[in-house]
Amino acid sequence: MKKNQYLSRRLKHIGIKTTKISDMMDSFSSMAFQSRNLWNAARIYDMMLRDRNCSVILCLAGSIFSAGLKTLVYEMIQNNMVDAIVSTGAVIVDQDFFEALGFYHYIGTPASDDEHLRQNHIDRIYDTYIDEDELRVCDDTVGLIADRLKPRPYSSREFIIEMGKYLTTHTKKSDSVVLAAYKKGVPIFVPAFSDSSAGFGLIKHQYANPKKHVSIDSAKDFLELTKLKMAAKQSGLFMIGGGVPKNFAQDIVVAAEVIGFDAPMHKYAIQVTVADVRDGALSGSTLKEASSWGKVDTTYEQMVFAEATLAVPLIAGCAYHEGAWRAREARRWNQSLESLTV
Repeated sequence: MKKNQYLSRRLKHIGIKTTKISDMMDSFSSMAFQSRNLWNAARIYDMMLRDRNCSVILCLAGSIFSAGLKTLVYEMIQNNMVDAIVSTGAVIVDQDFFEALGFYHYIGTPASDDEHLRQNHIDRIYDTYIDEDELRVCDDTVGLIADRLKPRPYSSREFIIEMGKYLTTHTKKSDSVVLAAYKKGVPIFVPAFSDSSAGFGLIKHQYANPKKHVSIDSAKDFLELTKLKMAAKQSGLFMIGGGVPKNFAQDIVVAAEVIGFDAPMHKYAIQVTVADVRDGALSGSTLKEASSWGKVDTTYEQMVFAEATLAVPLIAGCAYHEGAWRAREARRWNQSLESLTV
């Protein structure tokens, strides 16, 4: 096969507006295993949205945007269903920002000849393809944004705001999460920002500017998200996958305590994961375990052991059609964080 044959079927993203899911989810409440857990997670997410005092923090890990969940998260932002995002770098940069520049992910197969893909500059994410040459454009664009900024340490949130500003005049697609978050004032934190396409752009920028350059301050990320928790007080976590975003968002309760501020544990928490609990790793650790650390209250918490592309459209779609988001106002934490001194 030639390169254009590999990259012939574009991946399409699912939304939450097109199908009424709530009727099916009601039937899950009387079933068992993960169907009932899924129903309870949707119920708790709906509770977060109905709680006027609750700020919703969405955590994103895994290759979920390259798998088709980007539009869903975009619609959540547009409809005030999320107030802050904590993510891996790949989701925000290699997948969302990449597509906003006009590029696509393509339907592939895990049975591909990976050596032949490499020769054609095609990267594989399980059963999805991405054009490596286009990804290099994404790398270079991040470096270009850094070149235009005043040399100093930035939080990832501050840098992603600059990416959103760039997209206001350069985007090729309307459903970018980075652009929507910028317009709605939703902060995006990426604690391991350089572990992505952004890292390649930033090292190129720093190599060319060894004495004065842009850098990413992960401690500033932690402080800013902790300040958000301190100001918001009540909070709910909607965690897709685990890893660094999960721990980073949970830790802000303890961080507030270390600073000397008595912040309540996250009142609500749901996690969708396929990670196992038996090896003690973070991604599969239960929310009840997080309670032992003083991070998550156990009154309204639910683990859902299911794959994200199956479970998340049902949870978010059910909440959308229940309609609690209509009474919510945008928190616009980006604007508040610029001056927040709590």
